[in-house]
Amino acid sequence: MVQSLNRLKESPSQTAGPYVHIGTTPNFIGINSVYPDDLGLRPCPAEAKGERIIITGQIFDGSGAVLRDALVEIWQADAAGLYPGRGEYRGAADPNFPGWFRQPVDGVTGVYRFETIKPGQVPYVDGRKMAPHVTFWIVARGINIGLQTRLYFGDEQASNETDPLLARVELKTRVATLIAERGEENGVPCYKFDIHLQGDKETIFLDI
Repeated sequence: MVQSLNRLKESPSQTAGPYVHIGTTPNFIGINSVYPDDLGLRPCPAEAKGERIIITGQIFDGSGAVLRDALVEIWQADAAGLYPGRGEYRGAADPNFPGWFRQPVDGVTGVYRFETIKPGQVPYVDGRKMAPHVTFWIVARGINIGLQTRLYFGDEQASNETDPLLARVELKTRVATLIAERGEENGVPCYKFDIHLQGDKETIFLDI
């Protein structure tokens, strides 16, 4: 019997499987006949304004093992806290900063690494400002729906304390899972942000 239209069910979800790299970063895995360049893999343009930084880390599963087949995307504002491409910021956001990058983790070490600029404070809908942050999206074999989280900067303590999203975290000890502390790599500020999918160190993920 044909199911009535008002009772259609949601299709079952599927894991990314081994196909995520084929569809998103084919050149990375040696398929060079699809796109001239893999989208999102180009480095941050030299003309982009702001402080140059490095963001790096690994992704761990519930047993503590490093994921070596994950794909990571980041979205962020420019140095002035404006998102490129948003209508209300058109003409004001840095035209040389794309605001989006994509990278598969290293197949041996599981390390991801982004060279970007440090974002500014982002205007919030009620007039407040969000602390500088970078939004992460993670997908890998076994993850049914891409996971979203945020990186906040450990050297932005004052703005972190008034950030609208961090203020909504009831268990304050969990906020530390979103904070990346500042280090240095060859004179460039480097923020290490490890992501834990499960377990005692599980990173806070956002339902977006």
